[in-house]
Amino acid sequence: MPLQSPIHALPRAARTLASLLVLLCGSCFVPARAADTDAAPPLRFGILPTGGPAESRQDWQPLLDDLAKALERPVEGVSVSTYEGMYRAVADRRVDVAFLSGKLALDAVLKNDMQVAVQLERTDGSPGYRAVLVSRRGGPVRTPHDVFANPGRWTYARGETLSVSGYLVPEAQLFARRGVNSDLHFKAVHIDNHQNNALAVANGEVDVASNNSADLERFAVRFPRQFAELHVLWRSDPIPHATLVVARELPDEVKADIRRFLLDYGRGAQAGSQRRNLLKIHELSGFVAADDRALLPFAEIEYALARQQAESARWVDAAAKRARIERLRARHERTKGQLARSAADGERP
Repeated sequence: MPLQSPIHALPRAARTLASLLVLLCGSCFVPARAADTDAAPPLRFGILPTGGPAESRQDWQPLLDDLAKALERPVEGVSVSTYEGMYRAVADRRVDVAFLSGKLALDAVLKNDMQVAVQLERTDGSPGYRAVLVSRRGGPVRTPHDVFANPGRWTYARGETLSVSGYLVPEAQLFARRGVNSDLHFKAVHIDNHQNNALAVANGEVDVASNNSADLERFAVRFPRQFAELHVLWRSDPIPHATLVVARELPDEVKADIRRFLLDYGRGAQAGSQRRNLLKIHELSGFVAADDRALLPFAEIEYALARQQAESARWVDAAAKRARIERLRARHERTKGQLARSAADGERP
């Protein structure tokens, strides 16, 4: 007697049902993600760490979710713990869009084939923010004079060298103007993000720290007790707000969609909820149109610092000093020309 297959051993009604199940399940056996082969890959959005990387990503996540809906494609937040980490992410093409401070944005445009899409706009309508130096309230360091009158006595917490308010502006506008290198002036120098540096001063772990007015406002909300322990002893000239940059290699229609979404965000039908999302990000009111020329002030800051450091350095003779300063000037002129040309290229259809 020939062997029956399991399905033929069943009663007729059961065989009918089993056959239907086989047919239905057969249609399920398609290659994994076959239906998604035409789906756009995730858009990778780099988030500069202003506090911890997890906090920064949390602040931006509602906007990223809205961006994903508008573009009808996934948007992945790329958060890092340091400015150097974000620089590497941009250089290695691991981000398509990024929120960057001035120096990082400048390098992204000049070296890594990205372009400015928009610039941040704050609720107070200010054209920028200020770098600050803070000390502990009631402590021995109360003025910039106290900082400079006692070389080798105090400890200093600053941002990374890529940080505009954490390093470049204090160094250019406060230290280098006095012929001082902050890394050599203090007893010890600690490098961390703005939030941790402010906490270090408030807790008496360091004497002085760099920071900025916008991040101190956020610090006051998150750490009111520690903020009450801080004293601002110096403020810089205004610094333009940070920018969002996009990879030039993205399709033009994608770049246009991203830019349109950002410019409209907080101004359309969903303005109420969107504005609440923006408030979580540096008290933003939205974004304004900008191009690569928005980075010219940061090129000026970088040039000013490099020139001041060259002026105060020791040289074998005056000719060597003049040659160095001339090279810096020529490089700065090339930078300005490149920003103007890349901005013009971005305007072309």
